Amino acid sequence: MKKRDTIIYIVVTGLFSLMLLAGAITYFVQYEMTAEMFTSLGVTTEIIYPLAIAKILGIVAIWLIKNRAIKTLAYMGFAIDLIFAIAAHLNAGDGGAFGPVIPLALLIISYVFYRKKVKALN
Repeated sequence: MKKRDTIIYIVVTGLFSLMLLAGAITYFVQYEMTAEMFTSLGVTTEIIYPLAIAKILGIVAIWLIKNRAIKTLAYMGFAIDLIFAIAAHLNAGDGGAFGPVIPLALLIISYVFYRKKVKALN
């Protein structure tokens, strides 16, 4: 893998991770605000804490876990989460659908460069 590709992977994955980590921390620190948002989207508030924990564990998996299957599952879990977030915002008509599009784009770029990295290792 080229040095340029490695830099792109690290920067994009870092930005993605910071965005998702900030969101997960917000779920804990500003629970009431998060609960109002989830309610307005028609999503049960019982999922807030488990979702925050899953996001943190997913970030850990992407950065620290060497097992390809677990890392791929983390990427897939984030993709599903972000696609459902976009769908929930579109369904609610609150204009917030663009928010999850940015991390989804970063996730896709990160995954493409992760796959390049895996191919280079083989």
